[in-house]
Amino acid sequence: MRISIASDHAGYDLRKKVEIHLEELGHEVISGGADSGEKPFSYVEAGKKVAEDVLGGKADRGIAICGTGIGISIVVNKYKGIRCGLSSNEYMARMSRQHNDANVLAFGARVVGSAVALAMVDAFLEETFAGERHAVRVNDIRALEDENFK
Repeated sequence: MRISIASDHAGYDLRKKVEIHLEELGHEVISGGADSGEKPFSYVEAGKKVAEDVLGGKADRGIAICGTGIGISIVVNKYKGIRCGLSSNEYMARMSRQHNDANVLAFGARVVGSAVALAMVDAFLEETFAGERHAVRVNDIRALEDENFK
């Protein structure tokens, strides 16, 4: 699977750990965002990178990381066709796929440790969309996007 992953400076160190993990699992990693944890880098730019990679077909799924995950998840969800699940544990990451057909996972490097982050990533990538009654809601989300995204 091709995974776009980007972070601001606060998420840089955790992003690097996630990238290594993804590569060890055999995924193709498309990395973006901060070059280090020292120099400020906007979560807005990092979020744009992930959203545009996923929407453009360059990546199958995305992972977005900032300090809390809040700012970058807001940015990514500004794109029509993106369903980004902000998660702080494995269950939330799994449910974002199973119930919401999320195509981007967001989390905060300052609020989850690396073991939890890797477990969330695994759950997000392994889980499938349950469809059925959940598909109705995802279609409702798409209809809201059609209505509100000009």
